[in-house]
Amino acid sequence: MLGGGGLVLAGGAVGGVALDRARRAEVPLYSETVAFAATGERELVPAGRADLLVPGTRVLAARPGTARLVEDERAWLEGCARWAAPGAAGSDDLLHSALLDLRALTEGLPVSVAGWSPRWRYAWPRDVAFVASALARLGRPAEAATQLGWLQEVQRDDGWFEARYEPTTGHRPDDRPPQLDGCGWVLWATDELATHAPERAAELVAPLRGLLVRSTNLLLTVRDPATGLPPPSSDYWELVEDQLTLGTAAVVLAGLRCAARVLPLVGELALADRAEDAAHRLASPLHDAFGREGYPRHVGGLPDAAVTFLVAPIGAATPEMAVLQAIDRAQTAMARPAGGLAPGAAWKQDGISWTPETALFASAWASTGHRGKAHPLLDWLGRHRTTAGSFPEKVLHDGRPAAVAPLAWTAALVVIARHELARG
Repeated sequence: MLGGGGLVLAGGAVGGVALDRARRAEVPLYSETVAFAATGERELVPAGRADLLVPGTRVLAARPGTARLVEDERAWLEGCARWAAPGAAGSDDLLHSALLDLRALTEGLPVSVAGWSPRWRYAWPRDVAFVASALARLGRPAEAATQLGWLQEVQRDDGWFEARYEPTTGHRPDDRPPQLDGCGWVLWATDELATHAPERAAELVAPLRGLLVRSTNLLLTVRDPATGLPPPSSDYWELVEDQLTLGTAAVVLAGLRCAARVLPLVGELALADRAEDAAHRLASPLHDAFGREGYPRHVGGLPDAAVTFLVAPIGAATPEMAVLQAIDRAQTAMARPAGGLAPGAAWKQDGISWTPETALFASAWASTGHRGKAHPLLDWLGRHRTTAGSFPEKVLHDGRPAAVAPLAWTAALVVIARHELARG
């Protein structure tokens, strides 16, 4: 009996160590950043080798064209909108990092890529949409329109988008299922373009008519005629779903609302009216289904970062208090040891914070006027950059940056959040 008890105790101790290790997952930092080695040429900077860079840049030092590359980078920064230009009142090291990361993953490429590490060197429609929004806010609407134009070229005739694309060929790199939220994201990004470049809105949006019409028609036709809700689809978690997620429903709602605003710019007045009507008919069942449980990922599930899709800059500019309270509760439920957030409360308990989800909450708080909630999240993102200054995808339990760096989605969200704060 004593021997058996000892085995149980020993087994319990081993199990406790294993559980503790699982909650303190180790993921390496794949790179410090990506930097320009020559015009149109990029190289990953190995972890721990920030010394290879010209300080404060995304340019490799001691190369034949280093001086020219630094000058090109400076010119790009100075060409940004006044609020973000070097020396402006709202410009600082955090925003500077976001701008450099954004440029490193867009400049001279057919379309922006999520990251430069091999498995991230693809174009996700969601990420491209956020990059387009950031570029429009930075006073670079033509570059934003180019991003959306690329998505128009790869969109399927039936309106669906693949989960991701190879940027030079436009082909999908694997058999991940297409995602309905892609249509919502492109409609939202086009509305962002029109909003932040109002004097050129008609000119910039006109070439995107096919993108807008196909995306809107798909969102109209896939909805359940009885409930108005869209069908289950993979969302930003990129899992096969057999139950509707808030991450899909909220983006479809945002897309329909944005379609109603931008379709008149391309002469599609009747389709705009249909989109507006569909948005009205979707809003009630969405809030009824998800709202009674605090807006979880699935009805009957746990909190999720997608609750931020219901408020500005993506959803309603003046949301109901219940939605803001749900965002606050979700932030608490998703908190991780280092201070950032997981993608959702149901995400594996590995101790890892994710920077895009943390930045989503910062952007939501900034856009709804809650500066006191936005600033700590942005400060946290600033403290957990790589030594080179790039935003990593992940932050480990002890605060170390990990995985791919930089990440375009995080950089774009930081720009969006800082712009909302600058606008007041």
